[in-house]
Amino acid sequence: MIKIEVVGLNLENIKKISRLKNESDYFYNYRLDSYKKFLELKDPDYGVKCDIDYDKIIYYKSVQDDIKDDWSLVDSNIQEEFNTLGVIESEKNLDGIGIQYESEVIYHNMLKELEEKNVIFTSIDEAIKKYPDLVKKYFGKLVSNSDNKFAALNSCVFSGGSFIYIPKNTTLDRPLQSYFRINSKDMGQFERTLIIVDDNSTLHYIEGCTAPTYSSSSLHAAVVEIYVGKNSKCRYSTIQNWAHNVNNLVTKRALLEENAEMEWIDGNIGSMNTMKYPACILKGDNSKGTCITISIASNNQFQDTGSRMIHLGKNTKSKIISKSIALNGGNATYRGKIDIKKSAINSEASLKCDTLILDNLSKSDTYPVNINQNNSSNIYHEAIVSKINEENLLYLMSRGIDREKAIQLIILGFIDKFKQELPVEYAVELNQLIKKNF
Repeated sequence: MIKIEVVGLNLENIKKISRLKNESDYFYNYRLDSYKKFLELKDPDYGVKCDIDYDKIIYYKSVQDDIKDDWSLVDSNIQEEFNTLGVIESEKNLDGIGIQYESEVIYHNMLKELEEKNVIFTSIDEAIKKYPDLVKKYFGKLVSNSDNKFAALNSCVFSGGSFIYIPKNTTLDRPLQSYFRINSKDMGQFERTLIIVDDNSTLHYIEGCTAPTYSSSSLHAAVVEIYVGKNSKCRYSTIQNWAHNVNNLVTKRALLEENAEMEWIDGNIGSMNTMKYPACILKGDNSKGTCITISIASNNQFQDTGSRMIHLGKNTKSKIISKSIALNGGNATYRGKIDIKKSAINSEASLKCDTLILDNLSKSDTYPVNINQNNSSNIYHEAIVSKINEENLLYLMSRGIDREKAIQLIILGFIDKFKQELPVEYAVELNQLIKKNF
């Protein structure tokens, strides 16, 4: 095949990406409008100040002609990379898996039983071609192309990402997973994920991501939109382990109908700079939103993470649990918002924000915004900033455990609530990542 690279952000390159994908006028014009919005929007006036040279970024790179459903047909060098990461090994525990390498999904496989249930799990690019009306009904409605500068950037150059539709009255026994890999210097990855869980249905979706380290920065600017129907439940679990040269700037948002439940389980370990605040819009009465996050910031890392819960419906509930760890001069910041509107009577929100600072070089800031616009609702807020207790260390060391392993044990205990929410194999992976970082 002819390998294609599109470098630099300009109108002609955006048109080229759309032509390469053979898109309809609808998405061609959407990209052009998004580029206009990108030029008009300013960088966020909060969080990380990223020095991004948009002219040097690779916005599109393909490595094969089509999506394979047989792993043996994927390029042997790519196979070796993913086999080393253990990604394919995990497929036996899943109902389906998709793998994106650079700008395109290269491998996709789903159990036949799911096809018989009319479940759709494919790349967003394939979905645009095969299910255009369904995609257009939801695409860009929760996260508009004018939402923020990085959402606008994604909207004009998006490529790859997952599309999932779970029909009414459908329960998946095991998770679906997507894995994203950046492998080139100066590469940008701009996947677009759209998930619809129709009424009376359930989904657990898992996302993983990695990249090798280069001397120059890469960019990851994704958009995730999730719709959770009446009496349905969606769980979105991710462990972000980008290399320390990646700017990770992501917009994630879910809309919940009546009696719906949304759970964000969000781990941030890698990347140079992260800005990510998974949100729930609790539209339907009796809907529930949960966000459990961990952020680990080491040398030259800035993790600016948190969550947003917007209560619209009556008797809605939200819970945010944030665990942050800062060491070796890293900055782990919580930034979030709870907004209970006048219409959300008899609602309840809780925020528990814990930070562990391991040395005098590191830093942690907390920027909570809590708004309650009616008298029948409650917001509970608890925050703790602490250092490792020397007495606990001495106790563990007196039992024959060296100082380094004792610190690891304390950290693993600190994030235990997050680990409990992960499938066993991913909790084991998280343990290994933490031991590697300490």
